[in-house]
Amino acid sequence: MGLEAKLNHEGFLTTTVDALVEWSRKNSVWPMPMGISCCAIEMMASGDPKYDIARFGSEVMRFTPRQCDLMIVAGTVTYKMSHVVKKIYDQMPDPKWVIAMGACTSSGGMYRTYSVVQGIDQFLPVDIYLAGCPPRPDNLLNALIQIQDKIGRTRAREFQDQPLPELTVIQNN
Repeated sequence: MGLEAKLNHEGFLTTTVDALVEWSRKNSVWPMPMGISCCAIEMMASGDPKYDIARFGSEVMRFTPRQCDLMIVAGTVTYKMSHVVKKIYDQMPDPKWVIAMGACTSSGGMYRTYSVVQGIDQFLPVDIYLAGCPPRPDNLLNALIQIQDKIGRTRAREFQDQPLPELTVIQNN
């Protein structure tokens, strides 16, 4: 009775803690949807049965930043809205990633006005730029796959000694 006979009956798994954590983080990305304009419709369409974002473990779109690790900014961001987007990004736990979905989010799009931010990379670190006006849902799924690959290349111990951010308490009197 050799080792292969023992494995056929009981089986076991050998791995490292890093590999297990990478696999679990990679396959359970929870997006924070920032649907600001027309790109949000395409982002919502990525959840329908034709595209099925659930295949990638990302169907849980939470509207609370403290449970999300991926922010999808979809649409035109004005300077007035940029403060809100930045505040929500700051409330997300580390590690966190950002997808800039659409031409307006990436570069201001066709809006060359004083009120529109000409690319959210002016105030957020962007990981993936998603082209199109609006980009198709399958392009968003492709960006999600690229984010998963990027998450799979990071190590859990890279984030263990980072200090926790100070949260300001707002009291309404």
